[in-house]
Amino acid sequence: MRKLISLIFLIATLILPYSAQAILNMELTQGVAGAIPIAVVPFSGSDGLPQDVSGVISQDLQNSGRFKVYGRNALNEFPNSASAVSSEYFKHLGTDNVVVGKITPVGDDKYKINFELVNLYESKGSQVLNRSYTVSGKELRSAAHHISDLVYEEITGIRGVFSTKIAYVVVQRPAQGQARYILEVSDQDGYNPRPLLNSPEPIMSPDWSPNGKQIAYVSFENRKASIYIQDVASGGRRLLSEFPGINGAPAWSPDGRKLALVLSKSGSPNIYVMDIASKQLTQLTNDYYINTEPSWSPDGKSLLFTSTRGGGPQIYQVNLGSNAVNRISFDGDYNARASYTSDGRHVAMIHKASGVYSIAILDLDNGTTKVLSGKALDSASPSIAPNNSMILYDTFAGNRNVLAMVSADGSVQVRLPARNGEAQDPAWSPFLG
Repeated sequence: MRKLISLIFLIATLILPYSAQAILNMELTQGVAGAIPIAVVPFSGSDGLPQDVSGVISQDLQNSGRFKVYGRNALNEFPNSASAVSSEYFKHLGTDNVVVGKITPVGDDKYKINFELVNLYESKGSQVLNRSYTVSGKELRSAAHHISDLVYEEITGIRGVFSTKIAYVVVQRPAQGQARYILEVSDQDGYNPRPLLNSPEPIMSPDWSPNGKQIAYVSFENRKASIYIQDVASGGRRLLSEFPGINGAPAWSPDGRKLALVLSKSGSPNIYVMDIASKQLTQLTNDYYINTEPSWSPDGKSLLFTSTRGGGPQIYQVNLGSNAVNRISFDGDYNARASYTSDGRHVAMIHKASGVYSIAILDLDNGTTKVLSGKALDSASPSIAPNNSMILYDTFAGNRNVLAMVSADGSVQVRLPARNGEAQDPAWSPFLG
């Protein structure tokens, strides 16, 4: 319940310090049984480069939890092209899938990457993917993520999310001095963190625009809650909402033209929709309960939200055409912070059972709820990957707040603890580019 309470009643009292070196460190804690074996051979020409491209690919696939990766330390043969791959050697190793490649300097800080994915299921093997890219030194890691996406999709049939971004709030509390909040954006594996806002006041509820170019969030600057929209590339931002009382939980519509938000300007917290261009408001709920945490359906025709109208926090749906409201969560005495999967068939949410707050997924077809997150006593702020494969959330580990991921079936779990401070309120970007 901590997220619901903090969203509605937080006063700017707890804040934290910033370090530009703050970075998340992805750690696979549980992988799927029967993971797909794959060999990622070190790319020739990699020595001395700013990034180890094949190493990044290995980490991506390994941390997805769905692959058993044979990398540098597991290999005795190092082919750099499909024609040099020994079917006998790699089949004996235990894999039919082999990634090979080479990197060649082609100019001042320019590199050509050639990579191939080989499948040895047939006796002679076959080249499944063959791509070439020319990039700068700074772009080597991004190119590696892109290759990981291609390999992941070719083998699993699901689009990869290694090239996506995540936003989150870093909280740093020094032994002495004022604490700070920092809104950061990083690669999905925690690398390349970049601060968008560094504030001595709380920052909450970041939410990506559908095109991935902007983030809406709540800031308590000037000791009051306000909603801003910020451009990720330029850092430019504008104030959208600063009504008296609560201005909270912004959520972009699928077309990027509207924001759902929570306002208490008329008394109790209620759900509104704002047209971003005109700032015109439409009120969707109008009662004395706590109504908060709106989230759009994929078709933009309805919203999920959390409400206490049934006695305790539960998930409701409001139809934007008729304003009809119906309850959709019934299992457990607490369900909150809901969001749809992109197909509209499932809802990820915070769920309390036996006093433990976990990440759960609700199947809307049959009404069943499945708990996904593990043994942590408190899990919050679920955000679904754009391919629906993983759910990003925050939780407690080692007496501090960290980010974590769990697969939509609960079989894969990953932690991303911040190396400097704590991390909370994560949001996964849409597909980029």
